[in-house]
Parts: sequence; C-alpha cells; structure tokens
Amino acid sequence: MPKHGKRYKEQLAKVDRSKLHTPMEAMQLVKDLSIERFDATIECSIRLGVDTRKADQNVRGSISLPNGIGKDVRVAVFAEGEKAREAEAAGADVIGSDDLVAQIQAGNINFDACIATPNMMSKVGRLGRILGPRGLMPNPKLGTVTMDVERMVKELKAGRVEYRADRYGICHVPMGKVSFETEKLAENYGALLTELLRVKPSTAKGRYVKSVVFSSTMGPGVKVDGTITRNFTA
Repeated sequence: MPKHGKRYKEQLAKVDRSKLHTPMEAMQLVKDLSIERFDATIECSIRLGVDTRKADQNVRGSISLPNGIGKDVRVAVFAEGEKAREAEAAGADVIGSDDLVAQIQAGNINFDACIATPNMMSKVGRLGRILGPRGLMPNPKLGTVTMDVERMVKELKAGRVEYRADRYGICHVPMGKVSFETEKLAENYGALLTELLRVKPSTAKGRYVKSVVFSSTMGPGVKVDGTITRNFTA
C-alpha cells in the first residue's frame, strides 16, 4: 500500500467516504481537494459487473469526449502515399512505414497514440511485443486501423480516449484537467458512462455499474452515484 503524506490525509479527512455524490458535486469536490501544484488530470474509475476472463464480456473501445482531456496527444501514423499526406495535413506528429518500424524497434517511441492503414498491418504486426504492452498497438475495434486517417488523427488530437475493463472489471479513463470547468468535466463523464452502457455485454448479469470514483492525480477519491444516467450537469 502506498504511503500518503500529511496534505493528502488532510484532504481525505474532508471526504465523506459513505456518501454518493452527483457527478457535478463529485467533480467540484475533486477540484477543491486537488493538492497538486500543477494542472493535474482528473480520472474516472468505473467498476463494471463483468468477468473479463470471458471473451464475450471484454469491455473495450474508444470515445471522443466532448471537451477533450487537455493533453497534447502525439500521434504516429503508419501510412504511405496519399494516406501519409493526409496524416501530415491532419497534424500527425510521426508518419512512416519501414522507417517508422525501424525507429520503434530501436526504442524510439515518441508518441502517445498510433494509427495504421490496413495495408500496413503486416509490417506493424512485427511490433506487437513492443507496442502491445504500452497500449499503442493499432486495433480495428478502436478505430485505429483505418483508411480514414484524417478523421482519426483529428479525433485523437482532440481528446479521443480508450476505455478497457481490467481483470477486476475496472475502467480507468481520464476526464480532463483540474483547470476545466466543472460542467465540462461532468459532460465528459456523461459521454463515457453513456458509451459504457451502450456496449454492455448481453451476457453480463446482475448490477452492471457497480461503483464510480473520481480522483485527481494525487488526490483522494470521491464516490459517485452510478445510478445517475442523465442530467449529469444538474
């Protein structure tokens, strides 16, 4: 268990750990409790009633949050010819083919997200052991293996985020920065929750959204009423 400092404990004492807050209340409280001296990220952790050991209960995908996440996302694109020019025009940071494969194999991974056109996947596949553990492997289910390179580059730059239930059924997803307006953060959460409800596995039994917690990078968690599925900014 990590040891927390005095300031963290002081902030934690201000949280009623038995209370479930509305999304707006919780976001405002997380902002008020932020103890970082920088513009910290606010994260949402949603525990779902799924068994990810079963293939038909793996919850994974990506979504463009309406207000972005306040992060400068560096995007790499595996493409050639016209699609490479599309990627450049859309603002991709790294573009290439065999040369990009060689860079990554040499340990030069200076990007946060990766896209590939379908015809590039035979080359990209060789990088699975490098990109996979980092969550950077292009995936058709996430929309990052695509011919619509321009759209995906722009969406990733604007704040498209990935969600994936871990082995405990928990999705950890950034919602934005502490400096964001509370309503903007609540809107981002609303978009995420709506998406998770949309992709609920048909085989998931019992309560689906088991718990929701908001927290800043180094701040205490605040519990959220996960039964609220609309009017997130009320």
